[in-house]
Formats: sequence, structure tokens, C-alpha cells
Amino acid sequence: MPTHVRFLAACAALASCAALAQSLPVFPAKNVPQTYFGTAVDDPYRALERVKDPQVAGWMKAHADHAHATLRGLKGYGPLLARVAELDNAADATIGDLRRMPDGSLFFTRRGAKDNTFKLFVRRADGVDHLVADPDDWQRQTGKPHAINYYFPSPDGRLVALGVSASGSEEAVLHVIETATRKRVGKPIDRAEYAGAYAGVSWMPDGKSFFHLRLQKLPPGSPSTERYKNMRLWLHRIGTDADKDVFVLGPGASPRVPVSPTEQAFVIVTPGSSHAVALVVADVEREVTLYAAPLATVGKPGTPWTRICGTQDKVTSFSVRADDIYLMTYAASPRFSVVRTSLAKPDLKSAATVVAPSDDVIFEIAAARDGLYFEARDGAVKRLKRLPWGAGGATEVGFPVEGAASILSATPAADGAMASLRAWTRATEIFAVDATGKAANTGLQPLGRFGAPTDLATTEVKVKSHDGALVPLSIIHRKDVKLDGSNPALLYGYGAYGITEEPGFTPRRLAWLEKGGVFAVANVRGSGVYGKDWHKAGFKATKPNTWKDFIACAEYLVARKYTSSAKLGILGGSAGGILIGRALTERPDLFAAAIPAVGVLDAVRAETEANGVLNVPEFGTVKKEDEFRALLAMSSYHHVKPGTAYPAVMLPHGVNDPRVAVWHSTKMAARLLAASTSGKPVLLNLDYESGHGIGDTKAQRQKQTADSYAFLLWQTGHPDFQPAAK
Repeated sequence: MPTHVRFLAACAALASCAALAQSLPVFPAKNVPQTYFGTAVDDPYRALERVKDPQVAGWMKAHADHAHATLRGLKGYGPLLARVAELDNAADATIGDLRRMPDGSLFFTRRGAKDNTFKLFVRRADGVDHLVADPDDWQRQTGKPHAINYYFPSPDGRLVALGVSASGSEEAVLHVIETATRKRVGKPIDRAEYAGAYAGVSWMPDGKSFFHLRLQKLPPGSPSTERYKNMRLWLHRIGTDADKDVFVLGPGASPRVPVSPTEQAFVIVTPGSSHAVALVVADVEREVTLYAAPLATVGKPGTPWTRICGTQDKVTSFSVRADDIYLMTYAASPRFSVVRTSLAKPDLKSAATVVAPSDDVIFEIAAARDGLYFEARDGAVKRLKRLPWGAGGATEVGFPVEGAASILSATPAADGAMASLRAWTRATEIFAVDATGKAANTGLQPLGRFGAPTDLATTEVKVKSHDGALVPLSIIHRKDVKLDGSNPALLYGYGAYGITEEPGFTPRRLAWLEKGGVFAVANVRGSGVYGKDWHKAGFKATKPNTWKDFIACAEYLVARKYTSSAKLGILGGSAGGILIGRALTERPDLFAAAIPAVGVLDAVRAETEANGVLNVPEFGTVKKEDEFRALLAMSSYHHVKPGTAYPAVMLPHGVNDPRVAVWHSTKMAARLLAASTSGKPVLLNLDYESGHGIGDTKAQRQKQTADSYAFLLWQTGHPDFQPAAK
């Protein structure tokens, strides 16, 4: 009988979670040491990387079932999940991705209060929302949950290129949909998973063809590390066989646009411009290389691409208006500036400065017909500014509250922009900004009954870290909470890729705050809250600053009696798993519980997985001695010490995760189970219908929220969340 079947049979006869835990299978340690630059690195649970091995699969399933049973055995779990669902379902709808077309129509994904997935709609001039694509159609065909990964409407809005994937895998298949009829046009294109941060699909002006990125076709048995290499950009004509598409960019395509095997190339077509822009980027790197060519020549032999900038020019974003390109760069300041040059004859050395460096961090730019819009961050606050063409200076767009204003959509073919606004105590709303810079709430994203609570307090502080750096910390709690050290607290952090934790609120969070919980967010180094320098100060060899900043913020919460060590839980996901894992291994005494979700926990071996190669620019490679030592320092799995009283740990992970392999969590769980002397639980909370979280259904997200809050409330001593007595 397989291990997990024996375990499930035992579950029926056992009366408590403690008894269940005692019956759990123990995975045998079998060390596979490896030496890097004279340093031997132990790996006692290397075998868990073979996730399809029957012994490994059985062990995983047994621990996943135990985690699910344990959480559901907590007295307060059922009511908490019901409350999370009530809060989450209170708004009429949740809007995802939004695009405004030149004619003013809006494409957007929306999940209604009774919907489990985001569906694609278009709103025309008649103000009526028309359904374009419903992932439930694919689920009915296959029996598996599907999600829309990306969509790109044609210039006239008649067609839309749509990426759809199953079970959180992100293995998108590209479909072309006729918006008026919802009919699928032509044959779907597989290996279309990678849309990228810029434009996975870019339509030609006639709406009859588009550029799209496609993974290489690998023979069976190929190493997983080859999966995201040698991607190619193709020009596809609607109704033709995708295998006969025109190869436009990628390794070996053009001597004018060199692309390495680990880089991706895109072509961006902008309405009203006679030029196309080619973009080459190494995935997680922010710095881009750009080229320009007459649009009419792209896709034909000998396209005369002209280089605009390289990675040494420190350009991280751009926007096109007619035949000018506006470049966001940190060459003059780590807080960025914006310069302009010509697409016909690009010359970065003589580029005009459009937005000069200042104390604000410029975060994003977008050109509209009436002016250049850009986001400007001042600490935790992010404002939207508008620079009319030809004007001497920018003005701030006024919004009803201060928080995080973000550009959602703008095009040089229309005036104004679509923008979102959110704050720590106010959920997202969507505004239309007109040609005068005035913002009006569209009502497209309703707040709902719980979207703007008035009984919460927010405090912004700067915490002195180990080396004197001041780390922004945002603290949210109910106004009636007493600062006496008795409150459960959840400290969240990420700290990678220059991504900043902006003010934001989801009604689901009320389920934590209503229990007297404190919610805090630390913008540790590795984020971009203070620009490029702040990012680079938590990067490769400087990565320890990331978790040391976080530890300093945790100590602040305890010292100021927002909470105590016995009441403090920490949470972070994906690359934030480095932060959480190293915080708990460096200071196990400081926390009651830790949740590294879909976390990078074995940084030394990360390079061997499919997505690991693409992350080398951010974290490093074991092939270079200095970067290997940085990876070893940030690898939580390798810092677990036997005989240590570790806090309680829950490791949520989607088994179909294409970004961070599930073995990061399984290996960490096995090592913690063997090493910890605290007697506190280590739960491996696996979801077999999920991946990295992209495309999760509403029900899955509600469960994830309830699981995290219940686990933390259990471990911080809340009486409603203790296991039933034997």
C-alpha cells in the first residue's frame, strides 16, 4: 500500500492533529554533497527534487493531507473561511487587467461576485459590457480550471489575442477570438506561455497580423533548464499555420539585433508611429536594449534596425509618441529621469531631458495624446503627474485620497489616461484622467461594503537597520487596538527585483484585523522604494541587508509593543521566500510563526530548475565564486541547523508552479522537520490544482488567505484557533 494511502487510512482512526503528525512518514536523509570553489555544500534531501518518484509523491501527498486536515481541525477555521469569503464577495466585481483603445472602448478582465475566475469583457461606446472570453469554457471542455494569462486586442478591437492556461501551470495556449461573436479564429498556438512584462503580443496596424513570442520546441527528455532558453519572436498572420510564421527576432535572427539564448526579444508597435521598437531584455533584469526600424520593414529580410540604447545606458522603461521615444533612465540619478530622442536618428548623448531627477523616484511613464504621464514615488506614497507636450513642468493629478496612483492604460492616439488608486485603508478604484488632468472615478471598480473601512489606523515609520539605513515600515491596525504587546502581528516583506510594496487594501485583510491583528509591511532593501540604489543594496552579495532590514522591523514592532515575539508571524512569497526563510533561520527566537509561500528556499540549486536560469541576473550563479557565496548566504535550506528551536512554519506551494519548483518547499520542510526541537508544527500545504498563484481561482485565494490567518492565529495563541482536545 502506498505511503499516502496508509496515512489516509490512519487518519480515519485518529482523533487529533497531534496523533496525525506522529503518523506522518519521515523522508530519509541521503546526503548529496557538492563542492563549489573549495566549499562543500551538503544536500541531505536532494532526492525530493524527483517529484514524480513514487516515494517522493507519496511523502508529499501525506504531508499535504496532514496540513489540510490540521488547518481544518482548528475550531475557528470554518467561520474564518466563511468571513474571508463574505468580505471578498461583497464587491460586485473585481477588475484585473485593463486597456483603453484609441476609440475610447475598454477591454478588461473582471471577476464578478459569484464568479470563480476572471473573464474578458469589452465596453463600447454604448456603455454595455460584452463578454469576449470565459475561461470556464475551457474548463467545461477539459475538466480542469483555466485562467486568462494575458490578452492583447487588435488596433480596431475586432480581434483579441488571448493566452489561456490550466491548473496554474501558466503553460498558455494563444487563441485569437472575434470579439463580436466570441468565436475562435484559426488554430491555437502552443508554447505561448511567455508574455513578458512588455508585450508578448503586438499587433500590426491593419489588425491582420501580430508579433508573438514562443518557446522553443524541445525534444522529450530535455533538461528543464532549457525550457526558457532560445525563445523566438514570430510574425503571425491571422488564419495561417503558426509553424509557418516569419522568424523576426531571437538568437541568430538578425546581426543588427543580437539576442543571447537567455534573453527575450519583443517588437512594440505604437499607434501613430511609423517606427517599431525592438526590445531585448534578460527577463528579470530591468535594464533594456532598444532598437528602432521603419515599421514597414519589420518582418522582412534586412530590417535596418538602429540601436537606441544598451544596458549600460540604464534605461528601464520607455514610451513612444509619433517618431520620438521617451526613456526612463537612472544614468543621471538612482531615482531616475526621463529623456527624449528620435526614432529615425536616435542619439542618446544629445537626448533632451524631459523630466529632471528630483527627490521623487520616477516609477513608470506613458505617452498620451495630451501629454506624458508618469508615476512619482515619495516614500510610501506614489502620485500621478502629467506633463503636457511643450509645457515647462509637470502638474500632479488630484485624487480624493493619498496612496498609490498607477497608470493602467494610455495611448498616443487618445487624450488622457486610465489610472488606479489605492491606499492602506481603501481598496482599488479606477479613474479616467482627461486632457486637462482632471480625474473622475469611473465606477468600473466598485469599493463594496468593506472597501473603505473607517476604523483603521495607519502609521508610517522609518526603522534603523543594522548598518544605520532607515527602512520604511507601514503599520495598520484597528484604532481601538492597545499597544501592550499582546496583539498578534503579521509582518510582510518581499525585497527583490526592485519591486516596491505599495499602499493597498483588500477586504479579505479585515478577517485578520478584526481579530485584533496588526498588519505591517516592510520595504526592505532589494525593493525600489528609494530607487535603484535601494534595489542594488539588497542584490546578490548585498542580499543579507534584505533580511537584516526585516529583522530590524520585527524588533521595532516588539520594542514598541505592537506585538511580542510570541505573537509575531511573518509572511512573504516567491523571491520573498528568501527573506522569510533567512529571517527565521537567523533569528528563530524572534518569531512565533513563518510562512514562506511558493518560496525560493534552496538558492544554491535554483539554477537547475526551468526558471532559475532567467533569475541569474538578480541573484547570481554558482559558476562564479563571489555569486556562489552570495547564493549560499541567501539559501535558507542550507542554514537550517540541527537542534534548534524553530518557530512554527507553513510552506504553501502549488505543485504545478513553473516559476519556483515545489521542491524548494518540500526540501525545506524535510530539513526543518528533522532539525527543529521546538515541537512546533511544520506544515507542507500543497495545492495540486495550483501553480505560482497566477491564475488561481477566487476560491483558491480565499482558502490561501484563511489558511495563513488561521495558522498564524493558532500559533500566536488565539483561543478560537486551538486544536480540539483529544
